[in-house]
Amino acid sequence: MCVSLYASLVNADKTNNPAEPSPGFSKLTVSEAEKSIAGNLCRCTGYRPIVDACKSFATDVDMEDLGFNSFWRKGESNEVKLSRLAPYNCNYVTRVFPEFLKKETAVGPNLGSERYHWYSPVSLEELQCLLQMEANGGTSMKIIVGNTGMGYYKELVHYDKYIDLRYIPELSIVRKDSTGIEIGAAVMISKAIEALKEENEGGFSKEAKLVFEKIGDHMDKIASKFIRNSGSVGGNLMMAQRKHFPSDIATILLSVDTILEIMTGERRLKLTLEEFLGRPPLDSKTVLLSIKIPCWESSRDISSDACNKLFFETYRAAPRPLGNALPYLNAAFLAQVSLCKNPTGFMLKNCRFAFGAYGTKHSIRVKEVEEFLYGKLLSFGVLYEAIKLLETLVIPEDGTSTPAYRSSLAVGFLFEFLSPLIDSPIDFSDGLVSGFNSTSLSKNSNQQLDLGQIEFPTLLSSSRQVIQLNKEYHPVGEPTIKTGAILQASGEAIYIDDIPSPKDCLYGAFIYSLEPRARVKGIKFNPGSSPKGVIALITSKDIPGLNLGSKIVFGTEPLYADDLTEGVGQRIAFVVADTQKNADIAADLAVVDYDKENLEPPILSVEEAVERSSFYAPFFYPEQCGDFSKGMAEADHRILNSQIKLGSQYYFYMETQTALAVPDEDNCMVVYSSIQCPEFAHDTIAGCLGVPAHNVRVKTRRLGGGFGGKAVKSIAVASACAVAAYKLNRPVRIYMDRKTDMIMSGGRHPMKITYSVGFKSSGKITALKLDILIDSGMFVDVSPILPDHMLGSLKKYDWGALSFDIKLCKTNLPSRAAMRAPGDVQASYIAEVVIEHIASTLSMDVDSVRNINLHTHNSLDLFFASAAGEPSEYTLPSIWDKLATTSSFYHRTEMVKEFNRCHKWKKRGISRVPIVHEVKMRSTPGKVSILRDGSIVVEVGGIEMGQGLWTKVKQMTAYGLGLVKCGGTQDLLEKVRVIEADTLSVIQGGMTAGSTTSESSCEAVRLCCKVLVERLVPLKQRLMEQIGSLEWETLILEAYRNSVNLSASSLYVPNFSTMHYLNYAAAVSEVEVNLITGETTILQTDIIYDCGESLNPAVDLGQIEGAYVQGIGFFMLEEYTTNSDGLVITNNTWTYKIPTVDTIPKQFNVEIFNSGNHKNRVLSSKASGEPPLTLAVSVHCATRAAIREARRQLVSWSGPNEAGSTLVQLEVPATMPVVKELCGLDSVQKFLQWTTAKN
Repeated sequence: MCVSLYASLVNADKTNNPAEPSPGFSKLTVSEAEKSIAGNLCRCTGYRPIVDACKSFATDVDMEDLGFNSFWRKGESNEVKLSRLAPYNCNYVTRVFPEFLKKETAVGPNLGSERYHWYSPVSLEELQCLLQMEANGGTSMKIIVGNTGMGYYKELVHYDKYIDLRYIPELSIVRKDSTGIEIGAAVMISKAIEALKEENEGGFSKEAKLVFEKIGDHMDKIASKFIRNSGSVGGNLMMAQRKHFPSDIATILLSVDTILEIMTGERRLKLTLEEFLGRPPLDSKTVLLSIKIPCWESSRDISSDACNKLFFETYRAAPRPLGNALPYLNAAFLAQVSLCKNPTGFMLKNCRFAFGAYGTKHSIRVKEVEEFLYGKLLSFGVLYEAIKLLETLVIPEDGTSTPAYRSSLAVGFLFEFLSPLIDSPIDFSDGLVSGFNSTSLSKNSNQQLDLGQIEFPTLLSSSRQVIQLNKEYHPVGEPTIKTGAILQASGEAIYIDDIPSPKDCLYGAFIYSLEPRARVKGIKFNPGSSPKGVIALITSKDIPGLNLGSKIVFGTEPLYADDLTEGVGQRIAFVVADTQKNADIAADLAVVDYDKENLEPPILSVEEAVERSSFYAPFFYPEQCGDFSKGMAEADHRILNSQIKLGSQYYFYMETQTALAVPDEDNCMVVYSSIQCPEFAHDTIAGCLGVPAHNVRVKTRRLGGGFGGKAVKSIAVASACAVAAYKLNRPVRIYMDRKTDMIMSGGRHPMKITYSVGFKSSGKITALKLDILIDSGMFVDVSPILPDHMLGSLKKYDWGALSFDIKLCKTNLPSRAAMRAPGDVQASYIAEVVIEHIASTLSMDVDSVRNINLHTHNSLDLFFASAAGEPSEYTLPSIWDKLATTSSFYHRTEMVKEFNRCHKWKKRGISRVPIVHEVKMRSTPGKVSILRDGSIVVEVGGIEMGQGLWTKVKQMTAYGLGLVKCGGTQDLLEKVRVIEADTLSVIQGGMTAGSTTSESSCEAVRLCCKVLVERLVPLKQRLMEQIGSLEWETLILEAYRNSVNLSASSLYVPNFSTMHYLNYAAAVSEVEVNLITGETTILQTDIIYDCGESLNPAVDLGQIEGAYVQGIGFFMLEEYTTNSDGLVITNNTWTYKIPTVDTIPKQFNVEIFNSGNHKNRVLSSKASGEPPLTLAVSVHCATRAAIREARRQLVSWSGPNEAGSTLVQLEVPATMPVVKELCGLDSVQKFLQWTTAKN
């Protein structure tokens, strides 16, 4: 991201903008600044603080809009605030590529070795010679420009020759003349965009310029900026031609009659793009030379006796608005239009309608529709007939996902293009397409809407943060910078894979099962594949000790399948090679010989698990609350046996599973692991190797994200490396590729829920019963904690009586692991589904039903017992009411109703939800040592994985030792260093999970500091009597001389009264749903979160926002799907989409609510890591509300015989296809039928 921002700063400085920025700022605008990181992924922060950092460079930034303001003193001037930011100086920071190197690289290198050759021809003649040599030599060759295609097509082929086309002048031209723009095939996409959007250098007409600009605008949404800067236009089209890549470029260029020139052998051919795409896949010796986009004029093929104009528009439906996601469908439409006077209307001539990426081999033109519309006067009836014809032409091929949705997009886009010509006035006077845009669809033509002050930002995201600083425990409570932030931002922070490989290091990759239940008869490699560099194949037979993949309190898991695989993704073997690439390729080429004869069929669903009584025992099973039968008897209404299902979610940490095992002297093993529980890995590795535990040492400095996925799942990764290193007596490491990580990691637990609920006519619930089936997979992992976690979050409402039966189903699917808020997020969703179902049944406002079922303190005490605390600690009612005011909830609710009344094709929804989240503290060790110079070294059991644990520990150390109260103790924070976890140094570290490890680590450190202070105070008093004032360094030096023990260890063990407490929060979210595409835009989110006395409000804000955005991913975006055997098929970044900067709330407001003191919490603090994730259900509920309005409208179009229900069963995740289906895949057709019949 830093590189992306830097590139944007440099490019902005090169612009011809005459306005000079203020001192300390760049020429970058706020809009450009936030888009500079588009395409980058972050799983921790929720993007807001990163966007703020980018905006701080912008010339037009308002300092009041930056999140930094939350931590600055109120009333400070902008000059003072500006002084807190490092000034930007383009002359100082800009590093341009040296001119002498530019000259040297003007001619590409020709490189060679025994195995590979890299050629950089400088002419087409030289290229032809190389191609001929390849044809005669029989070696494998690849023609490349940016080689970005390898990111999509994961080729296992080893090429002998690479031919780089970037240095051939003919392929890098951009030529403009009166006939159009010619672009060389090797021109980068970003350079082509610049050429298309440049000022009118070619002397084009306004209409021609408009076409070029819109092509450029669309290309700006292709892939990411990185890819556009490396990938070529020609490469994109060649992938579309040869491999049927779902190209946007092919579609938009097809609509404007683009001409291509290709070279095959010594022949050059000019083809239309349609002919090019329609040919059989071109061979490797055929080269695309150039692309010619013609100049379009409104007078072309149009009679001179009418008012004639050119209309052009492109469309794209994709999970991310700014790109970095393949489209479900793309389209581009060009039409010459005549304004007729008698009869009045618009007549289409010379149409070009192109569609692509919808599940066909290549982009197509729908010529039958073009011919049908030619010369016809547009009306809704004509448009309806055209759409019926279109439905017969745009048909996805078999096997395409969501085919009906993709077909509906084609209909919707054509309707969006043509309906303004029928329903809205178009101004032709200036020669441009004035008034013609998709926004005209969003509003009824005869109604206007004044939203008053409810205006949403046009930027990707704006924000407001409200905190209260606490000085009582300084520096605890201060928003200090996160420890290691600068190292991470500069790329200097050391993660496991950054550790230099020791001498003779080898690399491993897992071979996993592709069968859910089968015997493994053997493993071999594909005939003729001959994987390179393979050293060994490690199986269960090579384990010197026990076959352990994990060993935790809930049970064990084998490292490798012995004879029988229990599920898809189970580890079978570990291939070791000389490089990571060779190990990965060898694992992919491995063929496992399976035998399924005489085996019971696998269990592939929770329903099958129930039929065969295949369950795990829960570790904690909560008690029932109240009398369910009595509650149901008291109810006026009952909903019986309603069902919902919930899918899974992948962690998508930036750093995949990784480990390094290094054999040490005397039969010892040192393992560096990216893991949340080094202690458990330590025990497992010792068992695997058959050695005493003191022979094993596990070290962990930091994780590149964990979210529960690096708890139990990382143990086997570390153990596999240790076993291989032990057997081969050489260091072995692994960095798992994303696909393997996604297939083996398990992710969040899928569930099936059946509920019955009784309630009064007022909406007050009297009883709820839940039957929950949890898919735990082939091994137990941490599944036994789920029932307790679920009930802790489910009890956020007063259900009257709560009965439940929760079963942990043992299936032959990948074993599931803890994922951030495991069970809690599902339970929060279940609660809201029940509430919404009741509101629908009673035709009541959903918020009123929520309101009436919020806990009183008495009911809270009934459901949560000791965790409820005193009445003064129950802050949810205060939060609930305050949020209604600060978010203008009731006013915005009325504005949403007005908006929906006035808009046909966009609907809004707003929802307010609460959470009550039960938190449990865990025991954690700590160790504090003071060195001779007064600097301090701290070790804790908790693992730093981006959540700011080290930062809070440093603050607590500085506070705890500062109680010595001598000179310099106010500045101890800079003297503290937290070091990596080492299982032979600090034992009993347990697992970093459940949001409370930061608190418990801080308390362990505080206890250590208390001991040290008790040792130092007597010496301090003696010295002060002798010399008066005393500095910290002097005190410590004297302590060394007096042999005072300056190292202290502790184990914080919470007692029963401090083990449990409750987090409270509430969120309001407002969304807008596009009924044409199903796209959901989060307009605004307001959160008030009870964080107690925050240990570090800057860190806690990041945790709140990051967790919430991860929750948005679960509820709205992330599809972690499997095939019928349980194999994950959304196993890469192309198919699995986490939130990006363009999918977070456009207005994101967070307030940390100070809930006062509580002696049972660590300095009155509360957890912030997991509870906020459950608040994201508010987005899902708001989307459901918008869909409900869309369905009411659809019923009004369908006539009195069409039954409509206000109950909307919205799946998780609520992706674009899911939302569109509920809004009506045929909504356009029904509207046209209704309109035609009405007229």
